[in-house]
Amino acid sequence: MHPFAEPIVNRVLAVASWMLIWWILEVFPIFITALLPMVFFPALEILNLQETFMPYGSPIVFLFLGGFIIALAMEERRLHERISYGLIRLTGTKPRQIILGFMIATALVAMWISNTATAVMLLPIALSVSKLLGEQSKDEQLLQRFRLLLMLGIAYAANIGGTMTLIGTPPNLVFAGYYYETFGVDFPFSRWFIFGLPTGGILLFLTYQLLTRILYPIGGSEIEGVKELIQKKWKEMGRISRAEGSVLVVFTITVLLWVFAQPLNDLMGVRALNNTNIAMFGGVAMFVVPVNWSEGEFILDWKSTVKLPWGILILFGGGLTMAKGLETAGIIQSIGEFFANNTDLSPFALVLLLTTFAVFATELMSNVALVTVLLPVVIGIGKSTNVDPLLLAIPVTLAASCAFMMPISTPPNAVVYSSGYVSVKQMMRAGFWLNIISIAVITLICYLILG
Repeated sequence: MHPFAEPIVNRVLAVASWMLIWWILEVFPIFITALLPMVFFPALEILNLQETFMPYGSPIVFLFLGGFIIALAMEERRLHERISYGLIRLTGTKPRQIILGFMIATALVAMWISNTATAVMLLPIALSVSKLLGEQSKDEQLLQRFRLLLMLGIAYAANIGGTMTLIGTPPNLVFAGYYYETFGVDFPFSRWFIFGLPTGGILLFLTYQLLTRILYPIGGSEIEGVKELIQKKWKEMGRISRAEGSVLVVFTITVLLWVFAQPLNDLMGVRALNNTNIAMFGGVAMFVVPVNWSEGEFILDWKSTVKLPWGILILFGGGLTMAKGLETAGIIQSIGEFFANNTDLSPFALVLLLTTFAVFATELMSNVALVTVLLPVVIGIGKSTNVDPLLLAIPVTLAASCAFMMPISTPPNAVVYSSGYVSVKQMMRAGFWLNIISIAVITLICYLILG
């Protein structure tokens, strides 16, 4: 019997199609859509109750949670602001130098905390600098171009920065979850740097060059007053507080454990450390490390957790459950076999095709929803065509964060669009060429490393 004639296939496809339509059209918040398998998979006998609910408690969900708590502590204690001001102080006060400083600061912060939070935090700083330029310069054309480049630079650097670490953006963690479910082991935090750092670094450099030298060239001499403004903001922050120092220590230890987990495990002869328990160590430490013991003050208190993006955790669990349903029904295997039997594309062509699709698809739908739907299919294609699944899955994951064309494509784009300094046409012009550059960079780097 043809696999698609099985009754379970129709039931799975019905629920999956329903979820996909709601995700694309955002009829309801995408987190609500992720709850549908909880109701319909057991009711339609696609999976039993335990199989349906287990992915919502996957270890990767708690890797998310630990990372979110660490990021929240950085925000609550304003450590990310100190990092940003410090970097901007170092880059100089000519227009192009200021833009470069903002882009580097944005990318560095976005490696560790939400790209949306990064863009929101840097926008008022950028607006202050822009206002100062308006007071100092009578060149209206220079002023308009500077504001445009500053806004686009922040949005694009926030998106790119998130690709550089395994916890930098939700699509990367979705990939880590599927990797764990497929292969039964963690994807090493340090291994992500092999792809993330060169891809992000090259994209950041090319984005800066494309924006400031080709699409919207800008020159200009040093802007009076900007250096003083940044110095003033830096001084207002004062010396590093005990709370900031505590966050920095916990954060540094957590990152070092992530990076060196594998060598430490080999040294101890046991698998004591993994991405999830390290993340939860960092998260729990934020609640138990005291800032002022006598007053019972700790880095974070539980009330702060209302700011955590709990919906992302549900979204991730829903995606894993949907993928398990598709696998149980044999749909993913059938798609993989179809590709294996009906295409003679080379591995390089497959990478290029899937990366191109992901880059442009993420302009229209949530990047998390995109990788949630696409990754199990891509891994199935890799297995059926005897191509390393990582060679297909990693480019798709990186590409999902490269949404540069429209304000609705990603929250940082929407944040800077709200400033009023960027038109849709200007963002689309820059974003289209950045999409093309992203496809080339991601395809080449991933193929050279994994091909």
